[in-house]
Amino acid sequence: MSVILEDRPIEQVREETIDQLIFNYSHGVISAEAFERRLDQAMSSNSHQEIIDLVADLTLKADTTYNANKAHQFTPSYSNADSDENLSLKSILGNIERSGQWSVPKTITLNNILGEAILDFTDAIFQHQHVTIKLNCILGSNKIFVPDNVNVVCKSYGIISSIENKAPSMATKQAPVITIEGRVVLGSLNVEIKRTIKEKFIAFANNLKGAFDVEK
Repeated sequence: MSVILEDRPIEQVREETIDQLIFNYSHGVISAEAFERRLDQAMSSNSHQEIIDLVADLTLKADTTYNANKAHQFTPSYSNADSDENLSLKSILGNIERSGQWSVPKTITLNNILGEAILDFTDAIFQHQHVTIKLNCILGSNKIFVPDNVNVVCKSYGIISSIENKAPSMATKQAPVITIEGRVVLGSLNVEIKRTIKEKFIAFANNLKGAFDVEK
């Protein structure tokens, strides 16, 4: 006997519905406008029945290829390649940035004096589950971008400074954990998600649609 709809975890129902919306949109069953409208409703509704009704007229179900593509897209990238355990970065009266598919070491030491530093982990390749950023900032600006499947713990302290951690820290226990330590003096530290989960869903759906259109 299957569990009644109302007793199922609502996030599981939501995930299955979103998967079906993406799959049907990528195969041209529904328009982009209908996809985004239904996606908004699936993400905002707290009613099991309302969520499931969004795909009641859609017959296509996500297959194993879709699930593999989704896992690749939404799971943090790990690599066993050998690299330095420590990375030391300095920004003095200048700018420094790490972004794209860069390999993340176990420890990042960042000294920022009157400069701007950007660490973008959105497409980074992790080699360790636990990463520590040791920050020493004086009169500088620091921006850290993370994907929503990475947890961030901010242990840094500020002296006449602005420190904001907007990362949700709701990823799974197996997800990478970035711990920020150190100090910010007369400066700023901002941690945020570069792409929202909705933006990631739409980008993923459009990539699948593009690939499917090419195969036709």
